[in-house]
Amino acid sequence: MIGTIAGDMIGSVYEHQSIKTTIFPLFSEGSRFTDDTVLTVAVAESIMEQKDYGTTMREYGRRYPRAGFSALFLEWLHSPVSRPYNSFGNGSAMRVSPVGFAFATLDEVLEEAQRSAVVTHNHAEGIKGAQATAAAVFMARQGAGREEIRKFIAGRFGYDLNQTIEEIRPHYRFDASCQGSVPQAIIAFLDSTDYEDAVRKAVSLGGDSDTLACIAGGIAQAFYGRIPLHILAKTRELLTPELLSVVERFRIFAGLDC
Repeated sequence: MIGTIAGDMIGSVYEHQSIKTTIFPLFSEGSRFTDDTVLTVAVAESIMEQKDYGTTMREYGRRYPRAGFSALFLEWLHSPVSRPYNSFGNGSAMRVSPVGFAFATLDEVLEEAQRSAVVTHNHAEGIKGAQATAAAVFMARQGAGREEIRKFIAGRFGYDLNQTIEEIRPHYRFDASCQGSVPQAIIAFLDSTDYEDAVRKAVSLGGDSDTLACIAGGIAQAFYGRIPLHILAKTRELLTPELLSVVERFRIFAGLDC
């Protein structure tokens, strides 16, 4: 799942300074992990330790309160009762990649993706975004081709995946909904030639860059298998020891190369 986290970090500096090009520094002084990473790690720990998703997310959210959580998530985080808030934001999709890496069948992946989403994102679109992302990760790591992934995701979830990044980019604007960012992130992967290209294409859309790159990066890791060493090294450097420990344990748990 480190491909998800690397995408988050690479996109973090462009979230509020949108760019419309694939030519940019991958890391800079402002590169950091955000709420995408924190909650991805929480989902991974929930899976490994068989803990409740909501409980673990609240634990991690309270440890990293300045990670960039949305106002609705912060309200949920500090509420005495953790009720879902019917969100269709892309938070359900940004954190779900460990589900796609950890489970053995597509049916399990779809069920667990829903379970990880509904603790906050119980809106149909929020669930759909999580399931589509997790399914793409699962199919990619199982060796499915791009067109097989495209056909399944489009058919199952109704996303239009026929556009290219070049067609989307000129008119695309910041959109933090699942329906307005998950298809675009998947297309960034579908149009890519390697891991780095997928992340660069996602950021180049000029939208919710950290989350677009986070989603595309997780699928790309599953599909290509490896991430350039310089990206891995910088990503590990920017993580706290606690977060890195969970990432490394999950790598072994899920049998990942990186």
